[in-house]
Amino acid sequence: MSIHLTDAAIEAFQQKLEERDTPRAYIRLGVKGAGCSGYQYVIQFEDNSPREKDIELFFNGILVLVDKKSMGYLDGCILEYEQTLLAQGFKFINPNEISRCGCGSSFNLKGNK
Repeated sequence: MSIHLTDAAIEAFQQKLEERDTPRAYIRLGVKGAGCSGYQYVIQFEDNSPREKDIELFFNGILVLVDKKSMGYLDGCILEYEQTLLAQGFKFINPNEISRCGCGSSFNLKGNK
């Protein structure tokens, strides 16, 4: 199982950790049940020790934590950071995603209807 972070995503995480002044914090990625399509992506800072069942991924000195259940949903996912004239932010490109809601804040996964 794997997740890939683009160089732009790694750089954005590094910058956000520096701005937050917590260079030893982790980034937690996950999936939670929410929204009109069923699921939402989670990106958050984690200051506590990793949980026993967390999967630890390292990207250029950044520790990314993913719980085992979320990893099943994120397997093969690419996380990129986009900055355009209209918007900026992290974007998940997930081969397990089959649809998104109209507003783009939630999604549905293969095998979940």
